[in-house]
Amino acid sequence: MDSPARTPPPSPGTLGDVLVDWFAEAARDLPWRRPDTDPWAVLVSEVMLQQTPVARVEPVWRDWMARWPTPAALAAASPAEVIRAWAKLGYPRRALRLRETAVALTERHGGVVPADVAALEALPGIGTYTARAVACFGHGRPQPVVDTNVRRVVARLVHGRAEAAPARAADLTDVAALAPADPGRAVRFSVAVMELGALVCVARTPRCTACPVRTNCAWRLAGCPAPEGPPRRVQKFAGTDRQVRGRLLDVLRGAEGPVAAPQLHEAWADAAQRSRCLDSLLADGLVEQTADGRFTLPTG
Repeated sequence: MDSPARTPPPSPGTLGDVLVDWFAEAARDLPWRRPDTDPWAVLVSEVMLQQTPVARVEPVWRDWMARWPTPAALAAASPAEVIRAWAKLGYPRRALRLRETAVALTERHGGVVPADVAALEALPGIGTYTARAVACFGHGRPQPVVDTNVRRVVARLVHGRAEAAPARAADLTDVAALAPADPGRAVRFSVAVMELGALVCVARTPRCTACPVRTNCAWRLAGCPAPEGPPRRVQKFAGTDRQVRGRLLDVLRGAEGPVAAPQLHEAWADAAQRSRCLDSLLADGLVEQTADGRFTLPTG
């Protein structure tokens, strides 16, 4: 008696379609994903979301888009206004880079965000990930968009590894192979796989029972092997230069004019660390020193 035929595993394209259908039901309602969101708003969201959680980004993004709805509007703002509006998102150099991008868009592209990846990458502060994300999510052009979450999903689903290896050129090929053939669904796939990594296929405690492609996941089929090598150290924040820089900027944001050095002393007790962080803020263009030795946010 012949044995029953085995059902072949789904093709990569089929897995992509499964993720698109899952995303239609499970996606978070984020304002920069709505149909009326223009490419500039998508670009701003992508820069803000770098190393910053969605919950912290959303209110700041809404304020920015109400205040500076176009590249030309942001380009006309002063660096000090931009740094103040950045609030506590962290890594405030991104605020100045966004303003530099807005100036470049206004001067080179007539205030319009281009759809071409190469043109986007030529803008100040825009890397490969952000360029592809804006082309895909802002302009609706199918692109493999690879961030940390996507690399982790592909590592598990395709390669059977608990964690992603260091970034490599083949990541784009791996993601492109999973995407549906239909261009519109390919665009939605790019955000769907990112959402899966953010909500389900998370780093430490993946929610495998909620995963729409769990039966085809190479990592699960291999018995969920543990990560190779020693566990990664969790980056602390308390007491770091990042915290000190933020404290110093908080003082300057709340001041109506230049601040004397003794006022900054109150922000952090360790004089050596405070001095080092102030020097780094000056070097990054986030702080300026006046002729009389006081400190202020950049004026132009």
